[in-house]
Amino acid sequence: MPEFWIGHRRYRTKGEAKEAVRAVLYRYPMGSIVDQEGDHQLLLDLLDKHHEAEDKVGPGIDAFAIAPPQRGPYPGFEVLRTDGSRIDFSYQTCLSRPTYRQQVMNVMRDEVKTHVNTYFEARKEAGSLTSDQSGVHLNSSNTAVSYFRGPSFVVIAEEFAGTVGGWEAIEMTPSTEPGLGRFRDRQLAQQWCSHHQERAVLGLLSSQENQRRPRR
Repeated sequence: MPEFWIGHRRYRTKGEAKEAVRAVLYRYPMGSIVDQEGDHQLLLDLLDKHHEAEDKVGPGIDAFAIAPPQRGPYPGFEVLRTDGSRIDFSYQTCLSRPTYRQQVMNVMRDEVKTHVNTYFEARKEAGSLTSDQSGVHLNSSNTAVSYFRGPSFVVIAEEFAGTVGGWEAIEMTPSTEPGLGRFRDRQLAQQWCSHHQERAVLGLLSSQENQRRPRR
């Protein structure tokens, strides 16, 4: 069976990934906050795989909680948003096969990671690892490169897809590590990288600040 990925985590099968998520679900009492950093990060990456992730995240994520059963006898996960609202999400849906749009967007992120990494390394070399939002000092393990000062990554990607005829016009090679392919047309890939570089306004946030940002 094929490997399955949640963020940077590789599982031998989709079933193994499901068991990892269920382990988090049953590690906490009903109604409690998921307060272990590793578990919280796993759920962040898991929610990113939901086909309605942007709507589920809304204004930003403050925390996750264990929600009481809504259908059947089993508990689930709930997003606690930064505006005080709450919404549930199905981890089973997150583990379903991603839409073509989601697959292409994942590949787009991978194609521009050199640009993002170069920005981070330049800030690090210049001794300016501080949050552009709060001014707090950051270290390499607690720093996120964010699009919070300009159009979001989703907006930039949708702009590009619109100029080339839609998501289906972007063909990908077969998946490789970590579960991603590449643009089959390398000239189109270069056009995407150029578009991203022109439109992206990058900045640094702490990992916690970035988690609280909306996904739109």
